[in-house]
Amino acid sequence: MGVNTYTYESTTTISPTRLFKALVLDFDNLVPKLLSQHVKNNETIEGDGGVGSIKQMNFVEGGPIKYLKHKIHVIDDKNLETKYSLIEGDVLGDKLESITYYIKFEAYDNGGCVYKTTTEYHTKGDHVVTEEEHNVGKERIMNISKAVEAYLLANPSVYA
Repeated sequence: MGVNTYTYESTTTISPTRLFKALVLDFDNLVPKLLSQHVKNNETIEGDGGVGSIKQMNFVEGGPIKYLKHKIHVIDDKNLETKYSLIEGDVLGDKLESITYYIKFEAYDNGGCVYKTTTEYHTKGDHVVTEEEHNVGKERIMNISKAVEAYLLANPSVYA
């Protein structure tokens, strides 16, 4: 088993606190509403939804992904950090054991936010995750983030 790590940053005009609340604290409710054409629902399989919990994101039928199961490691609303691992689901295939995400939300110019993401791919055997493979997953995550950002921009009093 190996570990391949990629990092990237994204900026927005949304404050770090609002973005954290939407993308981390209310993700289970918000994302199925905003992306109902792709995401059927999110459910807590084990735990109370906090640290140590296992959550499952179910996708609509007919899409390339059926479900993703995540384990929550960190939800730090004071430091605006989260860490979770994708532990089961179609995207892992036969080459990945898991994928761990660490995201830190920080203040940026004029009240905005930069969110820094570190992605660790825990591979099976000697597989090495290429940048191209990483970019496929990164694009999916960025599409979710952009939908949430658009919603927050259109609804400035939400999560204020």
